Amino acid sequence: MDFFGNDKLTLKRVFNYILGLWFITLGIGFSIKSNLGSTPVSSIPYTLNLICGIEIGQATILFHAILVLIELILLRKDFKIKHFLQVFVGVLFGYFTSFSVGLMNFIPDPANFVLSLILTVISIFFVALGLFFYVPTNIIPLSVDGLTQALSIAFNTNFSKTKIFQDCSLLVISLVSCFVFLGVIGGSVGIGTILSAIFVGVVLKYIHKINSYLTGESVDFKQM
Repeated sequence: MDFFGNDKLTLKRVFNYILGLWFITLGIGFSIKSNLGSTPVSSIPYTLNLICGIEIGQATILFHAILVLIELILLRKDFKIKHFLQVFVGVLFGYFTSFSVGLMNFIPDPANFVLSLILTVISIFFVALGLFFYVPTNIIPLSVDGLTQALSIAFNTNFSKTKIFQDCSLLVISLVSCFVFLGVIGGSVGIGTILSAIFVGVVLKYIHKINSYLTGESVDFKQM
């Protein structure tokens, strides 16, 4: 049996996987550039950084490890050894993030709220597009998306709707944590974070519909 699913680990799968991860980090870069808040994916590690002073990279590794543990609890016998590698994928994801954020230096800082909002919309699109490319490759998901898959399988729910629910949950946890421990409303969360939590799953659904209309093929987001 193929370690990375039932299909062969083809060049196309690897390319889509890497391209998808990079698109997501581009989305993170645009969200940071907008100054309207981090993406839901990075809100918890950033909250840990603000509250505990943990270096953001270490906080991300800790966050990924906790999510992998939750996956193990949800999937039990269906949990695969390859999902332990999600922590190491997080390291690769970190390098991509640094590169993508660096690219944002070529874009002028937004001069007003409208421009910030446009950058947020671009961020949402790239995160959704990244998910569309890399999740179905069934190689090694980031733990945040591995958890979305696990929740979809465990509770037999639609991936896009589950993504919306999970992102909103991360947002609420970040908001409550910053208020309780720092005494501030917001902290790592801004209006851009809220918009991302609500609309990434929605945009992903429509990207899937457009792809299905153009190609006649349906993409499976639940296979692990």
